[in-house]
Amino acid sequence: MAADPQSLAGPQAPLASGRNRPVNAFTVDVEDYFHVAALASAVSRDSWGTRECRVERNTERLLALLAGQEIRGTFFVLGWVAERYPALVRRIADCGHEVACHGFSHQLIYRQSPEEFREETARAKTLLEQAIGAPVLGYRAASFSVVRSTLWALDTLIDLGFAYDSSIFPIRHDRYGIPDASADPGRVAAPSGRTLVEFPMVPAQFMGMKVPICGGGYFRIFPYWLTRAGLRQINAGRRPFPFYLHPWEIDPGQPRIRVGAVSRFRHYTNLHRCERRLGRLLQEFPFAPMRDVLHARGLLNA
Repeated sequence: MAADPQSLAGPQAPLASGRNRPVNAFTVDVEDYFHVAALASAVSRDSWGTRECRVERNTERLLALLAGQEIRGTFFVLGWVAERYPALVRRIADCGHEVACHGFSHQLIYRQSPEEFREETARAKTLLEQAIGAPVLGYRAASFSVVRSTLWALDTLIDLGFAYDSSIFPIRHDRYGIPDASADPGRVAAPSGRTLVEFPMVPAQFMGMKVPICGGGYFRIFPYWLTRAGLRQINAGRRPFPFYLHPWEIDPGQPRIRVGAVSRFRHYTNLHRCERRLGRLLQEFPFAPMRDVLHARGLLNA
């Protein structure tokens, strides 16, 4: 059976916050600055072990910020990070956050064979589960690289015991996106016909156009008023959004790597503003771990 990203179930009854709005999923993709796809042309994987690692200190800053706001979220941890910093993974869990999987080497799925993807994903999941002593339920692909040509990866995730995925982005982009996929959390069919819960990224709609608004470079590059307006629009439709960020995005002091103008713009714009903006966002919207949001909507078992 062919996979169909439109087969997501319709929206469930949302969990309302005290302000009668859906509770959203706060997520962090735990990777270092040199793992990023935008810098891959200038940073070889062989050099990762020789570079200054800043992921531990930056993740600790995020944990402190979330603790100050009494917010818990989901941390999609790269296996490469978990292998080197298992104590950081345990600390994330000890702080009450959900630990989920971001693959092992931040390789785009469509640049891997199915065998490579299975081996790397299984390796990362095992490292995380050994660190926290509990099952890891969620997965997010590097750069949202579950696209139409890689929907076969959903079968691998099911085989490996994941309960949900958060890798589909219903927009057009040069690296990712399934433009006609549903933006509602629900079940999506894998090529085998089996289904997996999907919590997609959610775009806003401005003047009839889909605008990616829910985190990462979009959060840094767009003015904050536009982000807030788009996220409020999503919640006004009784739909939760998954917000995402990377630890390196609150680190303006990170080493600068020489790359082309587009990659430089995507990676370095407004790093010095991101942490302050994030503090505002956490005060203005209700958040919880992705696992909890999906459970409240009847999509995951307790």
